[in-house]
Amino acid sequence: MLDVVVTSFRLPFQFREFLQQAWFIVTVTIIPTMFVAIPFGAVIALQVGGLIQQFGAQSFTGSAAVLAVVKEAGPIATALLIAGAAGSAIASDFGARKIREELDAMMVLGIDPIHRLVVPRVWACVMVAVALNGLVTIVGVAGGYFFNVVLQDGTPGAYIASFSALAQVPDLVQAMVKSMIFGFLAAIVAAYKGMNAKGGPKGVGDAVNEAVVITFTLLFVVNFVISAVYLQLVPPRGM
Repeated sequence: MLDVVVTSFRLPFQFREFLQQAWFIVTVTIIPTMFVAIPFGAVIALQVGGLIQQFGAQSFTGSAAVLAVVKEAGPIATALLIAGAAGSAIASDFGARKIREELDAMMVLGIDPIHRLVVPRVWACVMVAVALNGLVTIVGVAGGYFFNVVLQDGTPGAYIASFSALAQVPDLVQAMVKSMIFGFLAAIVAAYKGMNAKGGPKGVGDAVNEAVVITFTLLFVVNFVISAVYLQLVPPRGM
């Protein structure tokens, strides 16, 4: 991680590789992201809407979208897709290069693999993760609105009013920061495991599996820490 941070400031930046990797990550994640975001918003609206309807507070369903989709579901869904799709691709790519000794050949030629290959992929993951988080947030909130208004006979005005009453700019900033950190960590773990793969093709498969599992576990831990710190620093708004 420190090597990536330090090497990121070394010129020239591999801009072409960055664009190619960013486009590749978008192609493998954007469709699954949209299909994941809709159920997130729908399930939250249906479950929370049904629960608070029992207490006669159905007009507060929009606030659930703020608390769940914007703050938590968006970054988590983004992290899982980045780690599962992009992370596995990065780990398998580096693992294949490792067992073919391409990385060693690059070092013999005086080319730093971290500067040439890892840095563009890491920042491509970061950029795409932020964009995907915005997509998940928009689709999730819209899905929650649709299911609450159409299936649960909620009123559009109440949904939007409760949403806007609890929403605040730091909530969105926190979600964007989370997605950036998640994308960064997913790419770092995938690159590290891939570049240290051993044992031929089986070792590459093991590296991909380890990268995904470690990333999932790490992201949930980091998400808890960020959420806990955020709640201490930014008090929630009241209705």
